[in-house]
Amino acid sequence: MNIPTRTPTTFLLSLFALTLASTSFAAPPPRTEIFRVDGVRREALVYPTASVPVAGAPLVLVFHGHGGNVRHAASSLRVHLAWPEATVVYLQGLPGVPGITDPAGIKTGWQKNPGEQGNRDLRFVDAVLAGLPRKYRIDAQRVFALGHSNGARFVHVLWDQRPAAFAAFCSGAAQGGPLIRGNAPRSILMMIGENDPLVPAAGQLLSIDLARRVLQSDPDQAEVDGFLSTEPGVAGTELATYIHPGGHEFPAEAVEAAVALFARHRLD
Repeated sequence: MNIPTRTPTTFLLSLFALTLASTSFAAPPPRTEIFRVDGVRREALVYPTASVPVAGAPLVLVFHGHGGNVRHAASSLRVHLAWPEATVVYLQGLPGVPGITDPAGIKTGWQKNPGEQGNRDLRFVDAVLAGLPRKYRIDAQRVFALGHSNGARFVHVLWDQRPAAFAAFCSGAAQGGPLIRGNAPRSILMMIGENDPLVPAAGQLLSIDLARRVLQSDPDQAEVDGFLSTEPGVAGTELATYIHPGGHEFPAEAVEAAVALFARHRLD
């Protein structure tokens, strides 16, 4: 089993440098890539990096919340600006999955559990991971997933079902619940708004406890920087939590913290 390890050379990457790069890095324009998955048209918005190392660029897959779309996710989360050295891909969900404010499942979303919707979204990710390297030079040891709300729930599905493909994860404003138990150890940042009106913070805190058991991390050894707390875990993994006093939003500072976490990890 591939175990992610920390990369000392990238550990020095600071959040300040990441923010500065967002204004000075001349990245190429985004490209829309189309995938056919079981006969269904699936869309991804790709922000390629302008400078690709010999080993390939890190890859970040980003999943919007329920009712969202790739363009809004790109403009609100701005992962491609936080990490211009990476190829960042915003994936488009489909209608059909009921949500907290959309019980009929009319709006776009992601499967919440393995097996739902014929695993349409897991198969979409499989197609993206197989197809992107044909057009973009990707470092297969440095692939990451970040999601918000329903998209974050799907990130937990990926951790449960596709751990060998990812070096680390970020889950924002979602519960992982039983999907976390027994998972392969992977570093993760979990973002929580203490006053989240949609996904109660208490349930999200239980998910942190489950992740702590998987990673065997110790909160007494955590490094704390404002709302960010980072605990060392087994086999070089980290459990990072960003618990802020806001609601269901995904603060830009939490995105930057997730990127900094990603930059420290790769699969062996």
